[in-house]
Amino acid sequence: MPHPSPFRGSFTALVTPFRDGALDEKALRGLVDWQIDEGTHGLVPVGTTGESPTVTHDEHKRVVEWTVEQAAGRVPVIAGAGSNNTVEAIDLARHAEKAGADAALVVTPYYNKPSQEGLYQHYKAINDAIGIPIIIYNIPGRSVVDMSVETMARLFELPNIAGVKDATANLARVSQQRQAMGPSFNQLSGEDATALAFMAHGGDGCISVASNVAPKLCSQLQNACLAGDFRTALELQDRLFPLFQALFVETNPSPTKYALSVLGKIADEARLPMVPVSEKTKEIVRDAMVHAGLIN
Repeated sequence: MPHPSPFRGSFTALVTPFRDGALDEKALRGLVDWQIDEGTHGLVPVGTTGESPTVTHDEHKRVVEWTVEQAAGRVPVIAGAGSNNTVEAIDLARHAEKAGADAALVVTPYYNKPSQEGLYQHYKAINDAIGIPIIIYNIPGRSVVDMSVETMARLFELPNIAGVKDATANLARVSQQRQAMGPSFNQLSGEDATALAFMAHGGDGCISVASNVAPKLCSQLQNACLAGDFRTALELQDRLFPLFQALFVETNPSPTKYALSVLGKIADEARLPMVPVSEKTKEIVRDAMVHAGLIN
C-alpha cells in the first residue's frame, strides 16, 4: 500500500487551556479558530505541550474531539496518542481515528526504555490496530530512548507509518532518514529553534510550540522554506528566534501559557507538577514578544 501524502508546513502543538482546574472548552475552540485564521497549516492536540501527562484519558479524548469538531476539516489534525503502555496507546489511537483525526502522533515509550525491537513491536501493534497515518515522535530528551534510523526504516514498511516528528536536534538525522526512507517519509521538525535548518535539509514542516503564540509568523516561515525562499525564512527566523528561546527558559508549556494569557487567549493556568513561570521569565517572554512584533 502507498504511504499517505506528507503533512507540510506549520503544525501547532496546541496547549490545553484550563480554568479553575478544569478543561476550558471555550478557550480551546477559540484557539483553534484563531490558529486557522492566522494561517496555521495543522493542529496537534494533547501532545507534550498539551500536558498529556496530567490530563485524564477522558479529558484527552474530549480535547481531541473538540479540536476535530472545531477545525471542521479546514486543516488536518494530528492527535496525540502516545503512552509507554502499548494497550493505552492503541486505545488513544483508536479513539483519534474514531473522532476523525487525520493522523496519530505516537511518542516513543518513555521511562521503561524499550529496546529497538520493543519500539518496533510497540508501533507495529498500533499500526495493526488503526487505519490512519502514524507519525513517530522521537524525543530522546524526554523519553530517554532514541529510535534508530534502522528501526524507522523497518517501521516505514508498514502501511500506516507515515513519518516522524524529530526532536533529536540532530540535523544530520533529516538527511540520514531521507537516505534510508526516501522523500516520501514525512519529516516534521519538533524543535522551533532548528526548524529552518531542518527544512533546508529536506524537512516537510514543523510541529511548533511557538506557533501557539505567533501562528502567522511561524506559518510564513514555513511557507518561505517550502517555496525555497530561505532569505525570507531567515528574516523571519531572526524575528522569532528570541521567542523560540524564551518559551523554553522554563519547562514547556508554562512560558507558552503565560504568553497566550498576555494575548488574552487563555488563563495562565497549568497542572501540577507544571507551575506558572517566575517574574524573571515573564519579562524574558514579554521582551521576545515585543521583538517579534506581537505586543508593544
